[in-house]
Amino acid sequence: MTDEDRRTRNGEIGPAEWLAMDRTGSFDWNLDTGTIDVDEAGLLVFGVVPDAYDGRPVTLIARLAPDERARLEGVVRQAVTSGEVSYTAHFPIPQDDGPPHWTHVQARILRSPDGRARRIVGVVRDTTAELTRFAFVQELEKRREVQTNIVERTTAALSRAVTVDDVTAALTGPGGLARLGADGLALGLVENGSLNIIALSGETLGVLDDFRVRRLDRGMPLAEAVLSGRPRFASSFPSLGRDFPELAPYLGRLDFRAACYLPLVAQARSLGGMALFYRGRTSFNADERNLALGLAAIVAQSLQRAILFDEERELATGLQATMLPRRIPQFVGGQIAVRYHAAWSGRQVGGDWYDVIPLPRGRVGIVVGDVQGHDTHAAAIMGQLRIALRAYAGEGHAPSTVLARASRFLAELDTNRFATCTYAQVDLRSGTLRAVRAGHLGPLIRHTDGRVGRPKLRGGLPLGLATVFGDEEFPETRLDLVPGETLVLCTDGLVEQPGSDIETGLAALSGAIGSGPPQAEALADHLSERLWERWGSGDDVALLVLRRSPDPGTPRAPRIHQYIHQADPQGLSDARAAVGQALRDWGMTELADDAELLTGELLVNVLLHTEGGAVLTLEVLPEPVRRVRLSVQDRSSAWPRRRTPGEAATSGRGLLLLDALASRWGVEPRGEGKAVWCEIGPSEVPADVANGV
Repeated sequence: MTDEDRRTRNGEIGPAEWLAMDRTGSFDWNLDTGTIDVDEAGLLVFGVVPDAYDGRPVTLIARLAPDERARLEGVVRQAVTSGEVSYTAHFPIPQDDGPPHWTHVQARILRSPDGRARRIVGVVRDTTAELTRFAFVQELEKRREVQTNIVERTTAALSRAVTVDDVTAALTGPGGLARLGADGLALGLVENGSLNIIALSGETLGVLDDFRVRRLDRGMPLAEAVLSGRPRFASSFPSLGRDFPELAPYLGRLDFRAACYLPLVAQARSLGGMALFYRGRTSFNADERNLALGLAAIVAQSLQRAILFDEERELATGLQATMLPRRIPQFVGGQIAVRYHAAWSGRQVGGDWYDVIPLPRGRVGIVVGDVQGHDTHAAAIMGQLRIALRAYAGEGHAPSTVLARASRFLAELDTNRFATCTYAQVDLRSGTLRAVRAGHLGPLIRHTDGRVGRPKLRGGLPLGLATVFGDEEFPETRLDLVPGETLVLCTDGLVEQPGSDIETGLAALSGAIGSGPPQAEALADHLSERLWERWGSGDDVALLVLRRSPDPGTPRAPRIHQYIHQADPQGLSDARAAVGQALRDWGMTELADDAELLTGELLVNVLLHTEGGAVLTLEVLPEPVRRVRLSVQDRSSAWPRRRTPGEAATSGRGLLLLDALASRWGVEPRGEGKAVWCEIGPSEVPADVANGV
């Protein structure tokens, strides 16, 4: 017998020392005689006193619980009868003075040549200490896995935060508290000597609203942590109330048992503080304290980046805002609305701009453009170019000259930047619009019937490049806005989406213009809400909406105007239908058919024999007996002339129809073109009407 065995038998080795020892014994089981020989170490593992052991297997496993004994016997029986050569078993042996000891058996079955089992030899080990160590390590690993998960998820959520609002949203939004492993959170920033609580999340924390903004002093635990730079772990709210009497009346209304108050420090700068609240915790071990400090460091780094971004963003957008006009002038005869959307990417602001310029003779200049690049340099160039273009336009130059001079100005700045823009001069009284384009998107026009057109503007090279390549030609295109029509100019940020064709964006813009309200301000809001949300905020957007004031006439003498594009074959049919429907709505159904026929003849004459579109005006003359006047205006100086068509002729009957159906008709010069008009209705006023009967 070894000295260790003797000390164990005499009770000189306690349970703790027993667990620390490697207890391993051996056994030899004779299946023919049914006896099992076990050494003293093995008997101690089974909890059997060596002097009391009788060699029977039943005595060896007498301390086992009945179900464990049955399970062990089943393992042995299965191994013996199935022809296996070995088996293992793991089972607990109850103890009189403590938890059970776990035992592990490894055995080999010795068989005769005919395969019959004769002996079983093996070893038996007490594995209680191993299992205890394993359970401890497993629990430790589990806690560390939870803590690692908290850190990883919090870091991942905050890595996507750009602004301070993004940081607070990541901490207080869905899943925010779960990521932190807390039940409540308060986040404060130091601003001008005060601690401003910018976020409270968690049930019952609303009672702390009274402390959202207060002077930074040691009267509150979070402020104390910020001032001292040391965390405070509070496992007892009553003791916390004694240290901070001002907070004491509120602690009883908080549904928490513990809290930690953490300073947020980044690069030796105290940014603020964070408090984490817990319901099921009453203490903080070393790992939990280190976890809280690690979370505070992560939040502090994210806040530092966010604060820097917000400051840079404010600087950049402030610079950009100073480059744009502060006020849009008002004009008689039309409404103008502008919108500007700045991309969210730090200092990466763009050079998009808009401008509205009062011009001589009551006209107005409108421009939307974009300087190449997305940085403060682009914004600075934009400001210079906008002022130069405004000056050239204000001098009264033609649109083509304005862009040619602006291109020369940009090239002379020697910035290696170019710019695109669309510029138009508008006469709101006549509706005449003269537009030029320098590598930019053309305008869209919403007609009075809700259709949206994209007139073709011949274009030149972008500003700056046009001068470098010696091609400063910017051909003008004349358009006509009839009363009630709306023109929309924008930069490409409104219609471009990564991975999508620009035609898709233009189609979406056309749909939004057609479905929006008619007023300029309301339509600008509608486009902003619909399209900025759709494309996101990856690029700057400048938007300008100009609507020529509608001309409804009076209840006694109503009036409609409509522009028909030469390249729009459906426009002729739509115009005829609009005239007929208007007369029916005005209670003059008897004149509708003649008016539709004459409308078609007048428009066909313009669309076939001139190089542009036509403006159709239908009005009721306010006379005692009302007549209808149709007027079709075009830009051709050639007047219609009578012809005598032959029997097989397909044209030449238009003026004959005018003579037959109209009470009177004529031709009038109109600026650069003419207007052919006719009146339908009674040619003379009845005597009773004339005499007031």
